[in-house]
Amino acid sequence: MNIGIVGYAFSASLFLLFSVLLLTSWRGRIEGTFLLIASVTSACWALTAVAFQIQESALTITTYQLFEIAKNLAWFSFLFRLLRTLKEAAGGTGGVLVYAPSIIVSVSAVLIGVELLAQSFPLVRSWGGTASLQLVGHLGFALAGLVLIEQLYRSTRPEMRWAVKYLYFGMGTLFAYDLFLYADALMFKQVDATLWQARGFTSALVVPFVAIAATRNPNWSVRVFVSRQVVFHATTLLVAGTYLVLMAAVGYYIRFYGGTWGKATQVVFVFTGVCFLAVALFSGTLRAKLKVFVNKHFFSYKYDWRDEWLRVVQTLSDGRGGDEIRTRVIQSISDSVDAGGGYLWMEDGNGRYQCTSRWQAPELDLAIEATGELVTYFSRSDWIIDIDELVSFPGRYDNLEIGKQLISVQDAWLIVPIKHHEDLIGFVLLIRPQSFRSINWEDRDLIKAAAKQAGSYLALLQTSEALSQANQFEAFNRLSAFVVHDLKNLIAQLELVAKNAERHRNNPAFMDDAVKTIGNAVNKMGRLLAQLRQGRFESTKTKQFFIEESVAQAVNELYVYSPKPNLTINDNFLKIIADKDRFTAVMIHMIKNAQEASAENGRVRVTVDRIDDNARIAIEDNGTGMDETFIKEKLFRPFQTTKGNAGMGIGVYETREYVNSLNGSLTVESEIGVGTKFTISIPLNSSTESYTSVLSHTNA
Repeated sequence: MNIGIVGYAFSASLFLLFSVLLLTSWRGRIEGTFLLIASVTSACWALTAVAFQIQESALTITTYQLFEIAKNLAWFSFLFRLLRTLKEAAGGTGGVLVYAPSIIVSVSAVLIGVELLAQSFPLVRSWGGTASLQLVGHLGFALAGLVLIEQLYRSTRPEMRWAVKYLYFGMGTLFAYDLFLYADALMFKQVDATLWQARGFTSALVVPFVAIAATRNPNWSVRVFVSRQVVFHATTLLVAGTYLVLMAAVGYYIRFYGGTWGKATQVVFVFTGVCFLAVALFSGTLRAKLKVFVNKHFFSYKYDWRDEWLRVVQTLSDGRGGDEIRTRVIQSISDSVDAGGGYLWMEDGNGRYQCTSRWQAPELDLAIEATGELVTYFSRSDWIIDIDELVSFPGRYDNLEIGKQLISVQDAWLIVPIKHHEDLIGFVLLIRPQSFRSINWEDRDLIKAAAKQAGSYLALLQTSEALSQANQFEAFNRLSAFVVHDLKNLIAQLELVAKNAERHRNNPAFMDDAVKTIGNAVNKMGRLLAQLRQGRFESTKTKQFFIEESVAQAVNELYVYSPKPNLTINDNFLKIIADKDRFTAVMIHMIKNAQEASAENGRVRVTVDRIDDNARIAIEDNGTGMDETFIKEKLFRPFQTTKGNAGMGIGVYETREYVNSLNGSLTVESEIGVGTKFTISIPLNSSTESYTSVLSHTNA
């Protein structure tokens, strides 16, 4: 039988089969209509080519020519429809959509007219220019097809090319072969018989590529279904056949060039190759990998990944708080495969993984050692463990021993590792669904994707909990620092009493002041201890007092130190509502800082006046001063000081926080070697029920 007949018959069969599949799955969409017409027309064209080879006549020649033109027009219509859709999606039409269809239709009309004239008038057929004109027309079709494919490829967004690349490749190959065929024919004034006969097989190759593209484009209304088993076995036979052909070719080469050993070497080589093929065909691992390859590349996905991903994110995002987020992690993974529930194990910090949460499952108290085989296995592998498979085929899991307690959990089904940046955070045990269900590679991919997203949430939860604990420790440490700071001031007062006791012990006035000072210190220390037990600095002893009285009291207490502070009160009756003891302690601290920054013969001035509705307290010295960098970056930060080991660096910070709590402000002006001026401005008659330092906010 003529090979051309076989090739075109094979092409017609594939196009007819594809047309039947399109017709049974067509739902009235326009793209599906164009594709169906193109497939049916291609099948008719291939059948007329078979008829033309069986019996060449004027009728078969004319029919073949007309169907070839119709086939090109049908495919052009389908491709132009796709191009129009892409251009409209991009917001334009493009010049190729305006001029190309009219040009192609005009060329087709000329070719049809020439063919009909040639059949009606023998003189026209005898004219040699007719054949050349037809060849030029078909060559133009091939060029137009390649240009159209190029336009389609450029107009397709990169993320969408996956769905149509096989269509472009198949049709591009078909048009490229036609270009070669008719260019050769135009050059030699006749169509090469061998190239024309092989054209049937090349056109048949287009069908699988178009079918794959159709399955990846639901908007074409095509749902091509072929049994997975049929595709798997067909692929196996194709691979095995190709392998045997290659082996035969290599064996022939060995025999032809092998000399006296050629025939024996050929027999050994072919026999070894056949044995290898038999082993490969019976290999369970190879068959499993081949099935996964077929499922991934020849069939549509089982899940709508966009919907699944949104579901997982929504489930995890609904969790509020640690326990609820852990429960949501189990739920998001369970819902991926309709599991009945599950448990979550996470490391407890003591070298064990504890069951921390459960979802739709009974209570379970089971700890897994971090040094156990299960944790070790998950540390080096992301593979999901199917417990039934593990029990039946332990070799598939490197003979893993996970312990009878875990296997004996009621309806235990899958164990899923949860990792973040390759670090094992925990693992989930899924409960078997109510109805039997097996999982394939796509189920595993979905579970892994959900587990990775869950791992990010659990890692963020662990970080948040660790940060919360660190904040609590930091709050306690800073609270202790403030207590020590206040104790330092009290010790300074008691030290002054002890220092002057020997000299003024017989002075009744001094003894009265000493008793008052000691009593005041005792009261303050008692208040500090109470605040330390509460975990925050807070005072509720707010009352109305005059600022100038509090400042004068602070100056009197520090008058025994050098340089002696000089107080100037320009305005009186500056009334505010606050904790007078706390306010006085702040004034003592600021004035004491000015004294410590100045030499003994230096100058410290304290001024109290009123500006509008604000009381202003200025504390000025001519001490060492501070530079701008220190003021901007360190002065109001805790634990930063210019006193070296003599200071703690929290007094100015605490003063600013307290002044801010009174709705006031604290400003500073300083220059190295010149001195420093602190200015405190507080609204008059401001009411503050309690002062809570930054520690109370942090602790809350």
